[in-house]
Amino acid sequence: MGRKGHDSTSVDRARDELFSHIRRCGVLEAEREQREEWLTDTVGYLSERYPDLTEIELAELQEIGHRYCMPPISRGAIDVQDGPPVEESTALEGERGEVNAA
Repeated sequence: MGRKGHDSTSVDRARDELFSHIRRCGVLEAEREQREEWLTDTVGYLSERYPDLTEIELAELQEIGHRYCMPPISRGAIDVQDGPPVEESTALEGERGEVNAA
C-alpha cells in the first residue's frame, strides 16, 4: 500500500523520521526546555543523515517538530472570544489601577 504517483523526498523522509523519534522517545512528557534541547539535537542529527536538506528545510523541520511537541489544548479551556464581553472603560480602568499600584 505504498503511495502511488509520489516519490518521497528527503524532506518527507526526514519529517516522518522526526515524528517517529518524537513518539518513541517520550519527549512529549519532558519539560519545555528539555523538549527544545532534544528537538535541536534531533534536527542536527537529521541534517547529518539527510545532507541534501537546506537550512530553510531544516528550520521548517524544527518548526514542525516544535508544533508537534506542544501540549494539547484542554477541551475545558475557555476561548477568549467565547468569554463574557468586557466593557472597554472597565478594562482600561483595571489596567490604570495596576499601573498606579506599582
